[in-house]
Amino acid sequence: MSIQTALTTEFPELSHLTREDLEDMLAEPAYFQAIFHSLSKVKELYHSQADVGLANETIAKQNLALQDELYKLRSETKDAFEQAKSLEARWAELQREQKEVYQRFTPQFLLMRLRHATTEQDDLSEALASSFVRSTSSETAATPASGKEVDDFVKEFRELRKTYHKRVMWGDRWSNGQVAWRDD
Repeated sequence: MSIQTALTTEFPELSHLTREDLEDMLAEPAYFQAIFHSLSKVKELYHSQADVGLANETIAKQNLALQDELYKLRSETKDAFEQAKSLEARWAELQREQKEVYQRFTPQFLLMRLRHATTEQDDLSEALASSFVRSTSSETAATPASGKEVDDFVKEFRELRKTYHKRVMWGDRWSNGQVAWRDD
């Protein structure tokens, strides 16, 4: 006579076994293994396990077949990355060089150059005037500067001062925001 328990409900294949059969099964490992492996759920489990194992083998074989291509792609990617890093470093260097070159053409630098040139032009014209005054004062009263010397001085001094005043006007306009620089 079979016993209705949670075990026999879940495993109906064991319902035909008597209590003594169940006790013998627990006492003898070989008997237990024989009954256990004959259960349909266990057979399904082993069958599923075998299917998963075969699927894993298939995937492993596919992965091995792709291994060389993967190593090649990895190497190419590494080379491309290193080249990109090298080009990136070169780009930074070129940008730095370009900034240094363009620095000479920025509005601030050009204004500075204009101010220096204005000061230099003023110094040059003042030096010319001082030189002329010294040369005429060092000459004796008997030999004053000739009209041609005075005319030459005035002409040269006038050109120097004209350039100086033009630069001052440009600097003033620039300072007042009347000079606009285009970036093209």
